[in-house]
Amino acid sequence: MILKGCASAFQLQQISIFQDLDPLQIEALLPFSYWQEYQSTEIVMKESEQIPPKLYCLIAGTLEIKKVSASTGKESLIRLIAAGEVFAASAIFGNGIAPATVLCVTPSQVLTIERESLLEAIAKTPEISLRILSVYNQRLQQLHNTVHALIAEKAIIRLAKLIQYYQDIYGTRSLQEGKLLNVSLTYEQIANSIGISYEECARLFKQLKGVVSYRRGGKIIIKDRQKLTNLFP
Repeated sequence: MILKGCASAFQLQQISIFQDLDPLQIEALLPFSYWQEYQSTEIVMKESEQIPPKLYCLIAGTLEIKKVSASTGKESLIRLIAAGEVFAASAIFGNGIAPATVLCVTPSQVLTIERESLLEAIAKTPEISLRILSVYNQRLQQLHNTVHALIAEKAIIRLAKLIQYYQDIYGTRSLQEGKLLNVSLTYEQIANSIGISYEECARLFKQLKGVVSYRRGGKIIIKDRQKLTNLFP
């Protein structure tokens, strides 16, 4: 990790909760906002470790959120984080213990804002707190859906929903054969996310031939979105 110094107004405006804020409100946060560079595979924070009381935001790159099961010791991929998202809410609102391990998938830039400065900004602009609450409400809903899917739905449906989720979050770009996800997902990442083995993940993609295809490097192409959606109960 390399500490680069105070963040710029442009970098702050890349974060979803600060978009469209008054320029003067952005300027007030700059002396308390810092950004760091991380390399691929570098750990931003480790599960169960104490973390400083700051707001953590990703401004460039991609992060993995991973958690180890207390009962089995198995590590699972909770989700990927895209640029513009906030993470590690416990540093601001909880006990200051990292709830999961945060790992860089690609070279990344993380912006942090000191807790007291953020609370002062919220006092002056309550809309910021509403945006933060909205973000974490979405996270709770996603967690609920994930738990329900793992318990009640077939693996092929869980895979279809995972692809749909990342399509909604990251978007796609058009190719001749279909829509390419704007995020790469390896078999291992997918398997960890939906609770199956690497081998079963490969078999499921073969079953979905004509609906989605998987290419080397984690590239997923949606060939028929309607058929993918029709898999849902």
